[in-house]
Amino acid sequence: MEFSSREAVIKAMKDYTIRRGVDYRVHESEPTTFYAKCTQYDAGCDWLIRVSKMSRKFCWEIRRYNGSHTCTRATISQDHSKLDSNTVAEAIKPLVEVDPSIRVKSVIAEVQSKFNYTISYRKAWLAKQKAVESIFGGWEASYEALPIWFEAMCHKEPSVVVHFQTMPAYQGDDLVPNIRVLHRVFSSYYPCIRAFRHCKPIVQVDGTHLYGKYKGCLLVAVSQDGNNNIVLIAFAIVEGETSDAWHFFLSNLRQHVVRCDGVGLISDRHDSIRSAVDRSDGAWSPPRAFHMFCIRHIESNFLRKFKAPYLQKLIVNIGYSRTIREYETRYQRLRERGEAYTNWLDRIPHEQYALAFDGGYQWGHMTTNLVECINSVLKGARNLPVSALVKATFYRLNELFTRKRAEAEARINAGHVFSELVTSKLQANQRAAGNIQVSCFDRQNEVFEVRECPSGVEYAVDLRQQRCDCGEFQVDRLPCRHVFACCANQRLNWQLYVHDVYKMDQVRRVYRVRFKPLGNPTTWPVYHGPRFVGNPFLRRVSKGRPRMTRFLNEMDTRMLRRPRRCKQCGAEGHSRSRCRQGGGENNPGAN
Repeated sequence: MEFSSREAVIKAMKDYTIRRGVDYRVHESEPTTFYAKCTQYDAGCDWLIRVSKMSRKFCWEIRRYNGSHTCTRATISQDHSKLDSNTVAEAIKPLVEVDPSIRVKSVIAEVQSKFNYTISYRKAWLAKQKAVESIFGGWEASYEALPIWFEAMCHKEPSVVVHFQTMPAYQGDDLVPNIRVLHRVFSSYYPCIRAFRHCKPIVQVDGTHLYGKYKGCLLVAVSQDGNNNIVLIAFAIVEGETSDAWHFFLSNLRQHVVRCDGVGLISDRHDSIRSAVDRSDGAWSPPRAFHMFCIRHIESNFLRKFKAPYLQKLIVNIGYSRTIREYETRYQRLRERGEAYTNWLDRIPHEQYALAFDGGYQWGHMTTNLVECINSVLKGARNLPVSALVKATFYRLNELFTRKRAEAEARINAGHVFSELVTSKLQANQRAAGNIQVSCFDRQNEVFEVRECPSGVEYAVDLRQQRCDCGEFQVDRLPCRHVFACCANQRLNWQLYVHDVYKMDQVRRVYRVRFKPLGNPTTWPVYHGPRFVGNPFLRRVSKGRPRMTRFLNEMDTRMLRRPRRCKQCGAEGHSRSRCRQGGGENNPGAN
């Protein structure tokens, strides 16, 4: 047989030995010769191979071969010495290229099905990292490619916002010219900037850790369109969730993307975010913006303080109170459990967590679930090199905008005025309006009084001010069942009271601007800027799988989840490995 290169020879030999379940030992490895024998050669097995480089043929050729193994492996093992991480990396390349977030357990299963060997977790993890680096490039080269890629994007679309913050590079005490250390980068694509103008005026922000060779955080800002679709509007790669990093992100977000006033900013209660908001010189403060807290994080802080999981639902319900009456009722119930609870809650301004006092700027959003969903989508990209992460974000957004634009066009062509989710909610409210009695209190000013049957509860409805005592009208900007009853009684068009953001024409405008392809890199402008390198202080020193550095809180504990249930006996409180009925080797009570 003939082979094109030395690497092809070694690969073929490894595949053969792995498939046959045998092994070999290298006895001679020279630039022009490769000689190997079976590991049991001295014990009676005659298998050997010698491959030489033929200069006239420009190939490698097998010159000697005894192709019959008469040995058996000395020890039985689930793994194979020649099935190293490099071999596994080559085998799983197609899977990693399609899904960089593929789980290590899936890699182990793929190797088992392909080679009939079960490799260790560490070998599978190393193989995945090598496959990622082989497909998406090395980390150092990725930092060099990042400014080139962004400059090409700005050349194709000048309205793209990219802001770098760099630091000087030193070698010892000497300044290195033409090299800069990447400190932070903020980016927002032009279609995302234009999309926010037609979304709900709310912004949810959060940060998530990067998993690659260099530490860091990915800060993300998202909004939502009228059809409850999540829209990523900006992101930044920073050194960590520090006050300076959040100030860098929020100031650029306010300057380039979120330019309108009366916007709601929703985040967790991280001290760095609150410090950045205070340093914004009023850009994220009333009346220009209104900073609200995620009720799930308030609940987590409460449980950390008092260790009272039986009150968690009451804390959440207090935040979700749409009217002052509901808020006061639930607040009093918490006060009856202990004044220490309400004293702690009073330290947080109620307009920052309760719907009844937020002025409608939360649009009914009480958590940062939107940005958490984006973080889960980008989870596979967070262990990629920095330029591959940015490219993955770009192409995934392009795919999302293309699909949502087609869906909006199809719905408009079908004659639908409102989005699908809004239509179903409006139909439910319209059906519920049949059991409501309406008394015209002030027809000229469009003020009415309604009574629900058979409960007899009365509500005041002000159509001109778009308010209802139930709180749904002013929170969701959608007609509630009481508004439908008033419109039916006075023969008014209820569609006038639906906010424009829920109309399909507005949803289509969210995705109207298209992403421009970057084309062939040979057509990109020549980059004349400095060469970027990663921050050496953020590089992970230890080898192998990075350890989790996240501080777990009450949202991560099993106290707030379902009890652990054994898969062996079905009882709660233990796992299968600890089950007394299991009989496994991990079970101390097994025979």
